[in-house]
Amino acid sequence: MKGFKYIILIGVLLIVGYLVKDLLFNDESYTQAVLKYRENKDLTFRSVTRSPLPDSMRRAFDKLKYYAPTRDFEINADFTPEEHAEPVAMPMTTGTQEPYFVKGKASFELDGQTHTVTLFQKAGSVSDTLFIPFTDQTNGFETYGGGRYLDAIPNGQTIVLDFNKAYNPFCAYNPEFACPMPPAENRLKAKIPAGEQTFAK
Repeated sequence: MKGFKYIILIGVLLIVGYLVKDLLFNDESYTQAVLKYRENKDLTFRSVTRSPLPDSMRRAFDKLKYYAPTRDFEINADFTPEEHAEPVAMPMTTGTQEPYFVKGKASFELDGQTHTVTLFQKAGSVSDTLFIPFTDQTNGFETYGGGRYLDAIPNGQTIVLDFNKAYNPFCAYNPEFACPMPPAENRLKAKIPAGEQTFAK
């Protein structure tokens, strides 16, 4: 009987060890995927044809500045779809407006509070990817003062908001670009120290 208990204990330890190893492996795989995503973006910024940077800045460009990836800001949110017949006029940094459809809202918990953001789709787009322009309490300090963007794809009534992939609008690098301005409902009362930081010119 005593030997049988040892066998059960060893079995439990092996299962726990496997689960811990699997968790660590998944975290490492996730981190590597985010770093690869950022590496590819840096390559785009060095490209002659695809970079938003003025040519003089592009030639001197090394890499963008990011927060270290963390699964804490890969957030599973509740998604509530919305369908509107008419688009809303999204204000742009140039003083113009462009049509975007409201596609739904995502709600999530962070720092003990519930936060909600509105998701948009540019008029004419057929992509399943939705657009989230937002601000948070890092703007103007560690991140671009005008806010940042996030892209996400709903999966039924849930959606993953991966703030490790939050990115600056092109006007953060070049004022000639017209960029959507985050609406009031997407101004988060929380710090999101994840994703892209202020661009050092």
